[in-house]
Amino acid sequence: MADIIDWIRNRDPEQREFHQAVQEVLETVQPVLDRNPEFRRKAILQRITEPERVILFRVPWMDDQGQVHVNRGFRVEMNSALGPYKGGLRFHPSVNLSILKFLAFEQVFKNALTTLNMGGGKGGSDFDPKGKSEDEVMRFCQAFMSELSRHIGPDTDVPAGDIGVGAREIGYLFGMYKKLRNEFTGVLTGKGLSWGGSLMRPEATGYGCVYFASEMLATRNETIEGKTCLVSGSGNVAQFTVEKIIELGGKVVTLSDSSGFIYDEEGFDTKKLEFIKRLKNIRRGRIKEYIEKYSQATYNEADSTLDHNPLWSLKADCAFPAATENEINGKDALNLINNGVTLVSEGANMPSTPEAVDIYLDNRILYGPGKAANAGGVAVSGLEMAQNSMRLKWPREEVDSRLREIMKGIHRTCLDAAEEYGKPGNYVAGANIAGFVQVVHAMLDQGLV
Repeated sequence: MADIIDWIRNRDPEQREFHQAVQEVLETVQPVLDRNPEFRRKAILQRITEPERVILFRVPWMDDQGQVHVNRGFRVEMNSALGPYKGGLRFHPSVNLSILKFLAFEQVFKNALTTLNMGGGKGGSDFDPKGKSEDEVMRFCQAFMSELSRHIGPDTDVPAGDIGVGAREIGYLFGMYKKLRNEFTGVLTGKGLSWGGSLMRPEATGYGCVYFASEMLATRNETIEGKTCLVSGSGNVAQFTVEKIIELGGKVVTLSDSSGFIYDEEGFDTKKLEFIKRLKNIRRGRIKEYIEKYSQATYNEADSTLDHNPLWSLKADCAFPAATENEINGKDALNLINNGVTLVSEGANMPSTPEAVDIYLDNRILYGPGKAANAGGVAVSGLEMAQNSMRLKWPREEVDSRLREIMKGIHRTCLDAAEEYGKPGNYVAGANIAGFVQVVHAMLDQGLV
């Protein structure tokens, strides 16, 4: 195992996020490898950690003043053993090949857990939509799709949204794809409801994260009701995580963005959440504006000199990190446990560092890793693809029911795999093993391709 990890590090020494994701998966699937020595002869680990295709392209676009800018565009098509590549597009200054390879690698196993026929991929650009006009965002999306359209399609690669890519961006991307290819097809998910989107898609990741948390709590005869919850982020995933927790009787006291976090000891209600949705989705404002309307809340500005995030030092029962990767370090994890948190359900991708994960496991708290807990988004994306293929639109109740069943199935799959391989109750091992086994068997069935 160590030789494979060293091979990957030496091959791409600068890709730290990718190394972290690979190491976390490979270390937990060791029992599978021990039972199947032929996997080494067939170079399964080298094949599953190397993308099938990486596309890198320039994106020239013009701002409102006539100045031309050039950004980088990426698409990592990681593995298609189970179906067309599926995964989001991220527009953010931090985007680079390491981050996208880590996200694509995680997506492979996340998609496998849903049992839907989807491979794994991820893409995006270092373009920052913040502060850009509507026309600038449109021009960038059109320039980006002018190149990406050559490499995607409903049976090849089906992107979706991610950080910086919401309904607005998906609309501009889809419009350009339709113009270039002269076809109206389900090549993107997260589309508008009137032109091929699915009900429940915006809610799916956040709702699914809470459904997974509820399943974990049920193993201890507990529910969300009455529990105080910490949620990070304030985008789509965070908003609908809060919405579902409120619906189930829990109390959420925090939200955040890159500038800092708010703490409302009374908890958010439906009215407060609607204000946050308007603030972030329509006005595209900063989370600190919340305290201008709700003065009982406090605002804590982000401080990069601290070795921990004060948001994770508040007393609570449950934590839902829904912002970005590696937002919870070892010290944060200890603070969570010391302040009463007994459940962490990840709405973001890999928001906990390896040290934090070890602390969760050592303390035997309920921990739902992102590839399992936040799989609801891609699950409903898969349902959107199915609806597009049939030219149908299912009612909200049907999509929500299917989402609940998928999340229950993922939870059961994780527990069963962990039990089978001697890691009872370990959702990290269970998620990695279950996804890995499904993908590897498909790869072997399809030969050396």
